[in-house]
Amino acid sequence: MNNKIRTLLIEDDEKIVNEVKKYFSSSTAVEISRVEKDGESGLKTAIENMNNLDLVILDSLLPNRDGLSILNEFKNANTKFKVILTSSIKNTTVLNNLEKYDIDYVLLKPYKLDDLSNVIEMVFNTALASNNKNALEPRITKMLHSLGVPSHIKGYQYIRESIMLIYNNPYIIGGITKELYPEVASRYKTTSSRVERAIRHAIEVSWNRGDYEYMEELFGHSVDYDRAKPTNSEFIATVADKLRLDLNIFAR
Repeated sequence: MNNKIRTLLIEDDEKIVNEVKKYFSSSTAVEISRVEKDGESGLKTAIENMNNLDLVILDSLLPNRDGLSILNEFKNANTKFKVILTSSIKNTTVLNNLEKYDIDYVLLKPYKLDDLSNVIEMVFNTALASNNKNALEPRITKMLHSLGVPSHIKGYQYIRESIMLIYNNPYIIGGITKELYPEVASRYKTTSSRVERAIRHAIEVSWNRGDYEYMEELFGHSVDYDRAKPTNSEFIATVADKLRLDLNIFAR
């Protein structure tokens, strides 16, 4: 009897497809049953095989039909399989519209295959995915100190608050200006523009004094020889996503 998680991968990047298939080829838990490389065929395969699928890994940007359109069709068809959406951090248009869909996890690109594996385990083991509030705050503090964010500046508190908000509701990152900044501003009795500026200043300061190796590990796609800084949303979302994965592992 096959007890593996039967998975459909809808992804047009040939390199990612090959890496994912190779990574899970020897897995005892996950089986990449089907692969589709454009949105139209991916949707057709998912709907026709919905009773034989446990998971769909869906990219947000695909040829012929985009990820949101596919999610809408999943909703209309009342599908029961779980969905992990992969998306670029900067793809805020997608993130702004996710709350209306039944998505189990949003995995930001680029991602490590170990992270994908951890996310799948977390999605199918909800007990491991429960938020450990006692563990969260000290881990945020430790990460921000390693990243070189000084605790005495206003941006430090705003970043901590933002990370906790995004940790518990990743969809807010798509509305950072309209939702995240106003919420933080309300909690600290200040304005959204001051929150945005203070966070940007804190990131600028950290980029000149943080642990470079740790920063490169965390922001590998953003850290280059010129130490180009991530945007506020990239910084907050990346740290929150890393914490979500780490705390899932920590809870085992």
